[in-house]
Amino acid sequence: MSAVLQQEARFEPLSGPWLDAVLAIEGRAYAHPWSRGNFIDSLNAGYEAQMLLGGNTLLGYYVAMKGVDEVHLLNITVAPEYQRQGWGMVLLDALTLWSRGQGAEWLWLEVRVSNTRALAIYDAHGYRRVGERKAYYPAADGQREDAVVMSLRL
Repeated sequence: MSAVLQQEARFEPLSGPWLDAVLAIEGRAYAHPWSRGNFIDSLNAGYEAQMLLGGNTLLGYYVAMKGVDEVHLLNITVAPEYQRQGWGMVLLDALTLWSRGQGAEWLWLEVRVSNTRALAIYDAHGYRRVGERKAYYPAADGQREDAVVMSLRL
């Protein structure tokens, strides 16, 4: 077990001083990562943005937008070197607890149709596939990729 995982994992609000570390993970995790501006806009809008830390190591994070009776997950990412260790489920559990505390009745998200690992995690967490958004995500060579729309009743 690495030294990082021997330390207690904890959540902290995502803040400006961590943006470089977040952007480094985005760049390693995605072919089309969020930009610094995407994160700054989300923070300025007051969206829920939490980091999962093991010691001083950033394991992952999520950004979610609260609506009237729902929460929309905008970004959830586990650093590639810590994937397949259960941290995605920890992030989803934290988001679910926060959402319930906000009085939300539903959680919503979109995920690339090609992201079979994420789809399996969401399925295992109780999310249901409720639709598709055609050409939602940017893809290679100027193409677009469809998104699966999923929801979780809280």
